Amino acid sequence: MVSVAKFYLEFTVSESCGKCTPCRIGTKRMHEILQKLCDGKGCELDIYKLEKLAENIQKSSICGLGQSAPNPVISTLKYFREEFKEHAIDKNCRALECKAMSKITIQEDKCKGCGLCQKSCPVSAIEGEAREKRVINQDKCIKCGTCLASCPFHAIG
Repeated sequence: MVSVAKFYLEFTVSESCGKCTPCRIGTKRMHEILQKLCDGKGCELDIYKLEKLAENIQKSSICGLGQSAPNPVISTLKYFREEFKEHAIDKNCRALECKAMSKITIQEDKCKGCGLCQKSCPVSAIEGEAREKRVINQDKCIKCGTCLASCPFHAIG
């Protein structure tokens, strides 16, 4: 949900007319904070900053765009605060949307050694021999998710 909030804020930043500072600068700062969280460089204080910026932008913007600009962030914080905390504290993105924090792994107990994931990997990051359980080389993995889609045993996550 952090990346969803960032997506909607990108629209607001690009559509701001620039007449009032809260909307022009405030939405950019909120977007920067969300980007920081998605890059795995955020902290718990960033969540607080997002909330305060959202309040200030809503109260002091001139037009409806500025007043409603922080709504996606406010809503996602209200209903998905745990995901924001995971991004800020645990440096984890459960939806695997934030590539910088994603770590795709193969669960050994579910892997049958079929090799479909290895065949579908565009960068040859999956290692292992025929009929053996596979392992993902995290240094090579580009986190594209192709292996997730190709595994019939749901062993990748």
